Amino acid sequence: MRTDKRTYQKSFILDMDGVIYTGSELIPGAVDFVSRLKQKDFKFLFLTNNSYHTPKQLKGRLSEMGINVTEDCFYTSAMATASFLKTQKPMDCSAYVIGGQGIVEEFEKHEITVTSENPDYVVLAETEEYDYGKIIEATHLIREGAKFIATNSDLTGPSLRGPVPACGALVAPIEKVTGIAPYFLGKPNPAIMFWARKKMGVHSANCFMIGDRMDTDIIGGLESGMTTCLVLTGVTTRDDMSLFPYQPDYIFNNLGEIDPDAILSRRERVEKDL
Repeated sequence: MRTDKRTYQKSFILDMDGVIYTGSELIPGAVDFVSRLKQKDFKFLFLTNNSYHTPKQLKGRLSEMGINVTEDCFYTSAMATASFLKTQKPMDCSAYVIGGQGIVEEFEKHEITVTSENPDYVVLAETEEYDYGKIIEATHLIREGAKFIATNSDLTGPSLRGPVPACGALVAPIEKVTGIAPYFLGKPNPAIMFWARKKMGVHSANCFMIGDRMDTDIIGGLESGMTTCLVLTGVTTRDDMSLFPYQPDYIFNNLGEIDPDAILSRRERVEKDL
């Protein structure tokens, strides 16, 4: 019989863009909600599909907005990709990488060799250095046997002038030429949800996924057995929800409406009804 119940304590995984901030603007209620989590010692983690930034950079960004947390409070699709590659090939893993500092640093930490010489994988992530030469090289390497990986399937990302191409869009020319689709590690892949919970040391039964997108945050949490909370401060609107065959457990106008003490997980609701 299991005697250690610590992993079943109530915990929270939070998306960032559209939940904590929009662009450079902090969303009302976000600071108060994170403060309540810290005051009550709830375990929590910020989970982002963006692989470009490092945890240190993300920590600095939130600090500038008035949210002070440690680097250990972040988990990115770059971290999930590194974990996946080391799980698949623990020894002598190598990859040709098109990506930014976030993915490069994670590969260094996991001792994954970045090379164009017969790599095991071609890995595509968010980058500001996406050029024709790199597309050609990635195409040749995949045709020569390298496995195709992408950090996330997001087609667009935010900017001050509107949506810009994200990792999922950058995949297109390589996929069309090779005929090979990449394996995406970011949300809604349950793998990133698993590693995020593993980092916190919590079970899905009493863990909440809070996000603003039905097609990544909510379905990812749902398929991972977590309790899902949609906030209407980002991509998905209330009208959009009718388009999806699945629904969140809770809907809130913003993060500040969520009471971490009072909200019940699926596990808690079942136990309450017994």
